[in-house]
Amino acid sequence: MFRFLPALLFVLFSGAAMAEVADVYEFDSVDEEMRFQNLAEELRCPKCQNQNIADSAAPISKDMRAEVYRMMRGGASNEEIVSALEARFGEFIRYKPKVEKRTILLWATPAIAVIGGLLVVAGVVVRSRRGSSQAPALTAEEKARVEKILAENDQDKSA
Repeated sequence: MFRFLPALLFVLFSGAAMAEVADVYEFDSVDEEMRFQNLAEELRCPKCQNQNIADSAAPISKDMRAEVYRMMRGGASNEEIVSALEARFGEFIRYKPKVEKRTILLWATPAIAVIGGLLVVAGVVVRSRRGSSQAPALTAEEKARVEKILAENDQDKSA
């Protein structure tokens, strides 16, 4: 029993060695803490494709959070912080790119898609209303065939 104890303890506590210590930043006010959190959620991790630096566990995100905190403590505004990180990592780190001539299509695409979808739905509704008001008349051959089928059906029911 006791000869397995070291192996058991090793297995139980080996996970603790891999645990990462959470970043602890101290703020003077709740507003300052919310500002930090908003900035961290606004900035994208350069390593993680679709995560902000607040949620990412990548070392680069940890460094970026520390840099945001350091710049906030130094009195930098939000725009100064974002601009400094953008100069270092590129515009990719912005989750909300600036509205400029080259990004106008990016901002307009959702509105264009919604308007296009509404136009398609309106067209389908108008066509369905227009088409359903007039049923095509049956030819003499079709009427005879329908009457024959109905007569056969009546005979099957009475038998």
